[in-house]
Amino acid sequence: MPYEPRWPEPEGEQTVVLPVVMPGDVPPGPVPEPAPSRRHPRLRRAGWVAGGVFGVLLVAYLIDLLTSQGSVPRGVTVAGVDVGGLDRPVAERELRSLIEPRLTQPLTVTAGEARSTLSPTLAGLRLDWSATLDQAGDQPVNPFTRLSSFFTSHEIGVVSQAEADKLDPALEDLRGRVDHDAVEGTVRFEGATPVAVPPQAGQKLDVAAAKQAVLAGWASGRELALPVVPAPVRTTAEGVRTALEQFAKPAVATPVTIRGEGADATLQPKDIAAALSFEPADGGGLTPKIDPKKITDVAGPQLKASEKEGKEAAVAFSGGKPVVEPSVDGKAVDWEPSLKPLPDVLKRADQRELKAVYKNSPAKVTTEQANRLGVKEVVGEFTTGGFAADSGVNIKVVAQKVNGAIVKPGETFSLNGFTGPRGKPQGYVEAGVIENGAPAREVGGGISQFATTLYNASYFAGMKDAGHREHSYYISRYPAAREATVFQNPDGASVIDLKFTNDSDTGIAIQTIWSPSSLTVKLWGTKRYTVESVPGSRSSPTDPPTKPGPAENCHASNGAPGFTTTDTRVLKDVSSGREVSRHTRTVRYNPQPKITCGA
Repeated sequence: MPYEPRWPEPEGEQTVVLPVVMPGDVPPGPVPEPAPSRRHPRLRRAGWVAGGVFGVLLVAYLIDLLTSQGSVPRGVTVAGVDVGGLDRPVAERELRSLIEPRLTQPLTVTAGEARSTLSPTLAGLRLDWSATLDQAGDQPVNPFTRLSSFFTSHEIGVVSQAEADKLDPALEDLRGRVDHDAVEGTVRFEGATPVAVPPQAGQKLDVAAAKQAVLAGWASGRELALPVVPAPVRTTAEGVRTALEQFAKPAVATPVTIRGEGADATLQPKDIAAALSFEPADGGGLTPKIDPKKITDVAGPQLKASEKEGKEAAVAFSGGKPVVEPSVDGKAVDWEPSLKPLPDVLKRADQRELKAVYKNSPAKVTTEQANRLGVKEVVGEFTTGGFAADSGVNIKVVAQKVNGAIVKPGETFSLNGFTGPRGKPQGYVEAGVIENGAPAREVGGGISQFATTLYNASYFAGMKDAGHREHSYYISRYPAAREATVFQNPDGASVIDLKFTNDSDTGIAIQTIWSPSSLTVKLWGTKRYTVESVPGSRSSPTDPPTKPGPAENCHASNGAPGFTTTDTRVLKDVSSGREVSRHTRTVRYNPQPKITCGA
């Protein structure tokens, strides 16, 4: 059936419907007239009304679009200021008049728990007005968007610029007021009274994120919240209260007694409090920690009478010959097992006692071992002299300390390690030294002379050099390239040491003989070698520089040239005379400056 389009008929007129004939169709017969419709007049009127409304809206849309060209889209706000619909120059003037007064005012900022201010001027902050308005974009073409703009608004924010060399330091300064470390909860003691310290979480300013937040929001004039990175704590307030009630308070309620063999020690509450601390534990609680040293410092002297001091076998020299002094085994409190039950005892209200556990302390060198050391003859000795009276005091103190020392086979002797700190508490006095080529004074001055004497005694005993250093400047009373110096920090820590190893099968005993004018060191053992020292010639001389002396107590000197020299030690078997080894040591001495005083 061919399609027959039908068109609305005007009122009072006849509508003729013409058939559409497609190729190949048979022409139809006469078309019957349709029956008149009663609804056509109303539809036509609605269509004309709708068309009219649409036309009015279209005209209004076109007028609104044409008249708003070049202005800011409706509904746009910047930092809370409504600039929608205003021409660009007018919008910028409006923003400047309302926002610029804020830009020099201190900006209130909060960061976690902290509250502070930031000066926009000092931070180098400023607004880019043109770029800010550029964010609003062009007038929208979509009619629905334009219609909705009459009833809505949206904030486009500001475009800020900042001088990095000002904003970054300003944020770092702010960080100093915002950041604080986490504080773990604990229990501290005021005397013997335990006090709970609640935990406090920490925070750190997120500088990178804070910078973006400041740039985006500083022009609003409102309080600005800056992001922080939290620093959590492990403890909880409940965990601290539990430690206080269940351990800290009972621990210091009454004294604790340590029962020894023939003597007792009492730990008073204040002693316990001084030794007790707490550390964070899993689950938010606290773990008590007891400092054993603080306990032993109090209880040790009280139990001293129950201990027996040991003594190692030593070699004394009587009538010029070595004599073995017998060893004595000691007995002392073994503090680790003695104090192991203490945490449980501190929780008790009664039966607050510990039993001291003792251990034997056998001598490291027994009488039998000393007798088997083979200490029977002098295997090496050396003598030096020419020291000042104050240096002589220090040399005497160190000589008395070292006299009788035993070096067992395979052991290494360290002078700094054996003497320990050499300060005023140990009997050493201030004496002359050479510092940077000039005379100076320090406590323990002169010990290098003892080191040189001991080094040469070990040299001629055939001992193995385990480390030594010569003086920077040559000292004429010592053999060149065959001397040594030592040095310690004020706390006794070793800096320059003298060491030798006893690589023989028998022991070595050190004998020192001091007088106000000389020092002799002898090493006793079983002789293995005859030792020869072959000094080398001096080469590469260097003239001394001139250096002004100190303003006070200046001592002028002519200085001394520097040079390079050698020493060769030759070891020969004592029985056969066969050469066993030959070693050459090369030493470079610096020139000793010429010291001038005054003008």
